[in-house]
Amino acid sequence: MNDTLYNNSLKNYHKWAIENKKQVEAVFRERASMCEEMQAYTQEKLENLAEDEFFDMIAPLWAMAIWGNKKYYIDNIIESNGMPLIRQQLCNLFYGKTSLASRWDDFRSNIKGIGPAIMSELLNKFNPDEFILWNKKSLTAFLVLEIDKIPKYNASLDGKRYEYLCQIGKMLVKDAKEKGFSEIEDLLALDYFIWQELQISAEEQNSHEEVKPETDKQKLFVHNDVRDRIRDIGELLGFKASVETPVAEGARVDAIWEVSVGNMGRITYVFEVQTSGSIDSLLLNLMKAKNNPSVQGIVAVSDATQLEKIKKEAASLKDIREQIKYWDYNDVLKVYDALSSAYESINLLGLVPDGLKK
Repeated sequence: MNDTLYNNSLKNYHKWAIENKKQVEAVFRERASMCEEMQAYTQEKLENLAEDEFFDMIAPLWAMAIWGNKKYYIDNIIESNGMPLIRQQLCNLFYGKTSLASRWDDFRSNIKGIGPAIMSELLNKFNPDEFILWNKKSLTAFLVLEIDKIPKYNASLDGKRYEYLCQIGKMLVKDAKEKGFSEIEDLLALDYFIWQELQISAEEQNSHEEVKPETDKQKLFVHNDVRDRIRDIGELLGFKASVETPVAEGARVDAIWEVSVGNMGRITYVFEVQTSGSIDSLLLNLMKAKNNPSVQGIVAVSDATQLEKIKKEAASLKDIREQIKYWDYNDVLKVYDALSSAYESINLLGLVPDGLKK
């Protein structure tokens, strides 16, 4: 870690906080209120969480800033998972007796549409002394500080890595306190410091690395993250999008985009993501999907090496070889990052009245 940079950043932040005392106090009051609201979700309340309460829990999160119509997005989460599973997984994430790494991995493996940014924000506001808030700003800050072993993609952020990030965050808080910088009182206060002081050279520092899952667990997380990001890209582009959707007999695909075009009917685009498993199975699913007359595009999604293998296998299939498209999942993640940043900036303009966002 670059201790000199951290120390200088703490000094600059301390000076800025004194000069902007009223602003800092207002922000900290707001954040304390957010923590109180999250901590009000007792285990009993989570066990009986209603859909409208789930909306009230998720909609105010900073990780939801990219979505203009938050209700539409949250309704999709509910439809994809069902409230019983959501209740069970939230209870386990907040109150489970197993390790944090185990609870994190269990949630990521079972819940569609909620990734590390939302998960970590929920945990951070539930217990800001223990859990770090992890998003693109946090990533940039840790890279600027030259901290080792930082996952650059959420797809590679499993429970053990999140535990590691929490440990590093607590170390930074402890170091700041020992140096007399009382403003950094917990990991939520660290997040505010990160936003103010450690976003220098963000474009350079936050460069993309290739996603290379090694274990079966990592492959599952990459698959699920890419699947969800394809859905999100579709929604941001104005399509009706969903995951794990049946489109034809015997064909349940990872993601679809749909749009209705005047009196021409519905047009559907189908995506199949592969990080492990049989290429034959992927191609068969895409062939079955083409039996649905609304399906106008079929897309195989994987890494560059695997896509070349898929292309070779598809060359012998006259029914789809000219129709299948190929999308590197590293590009999927880059596209999502770019779109989400753009929409977050647009939504901050406040062009859409709050009443239309629900």
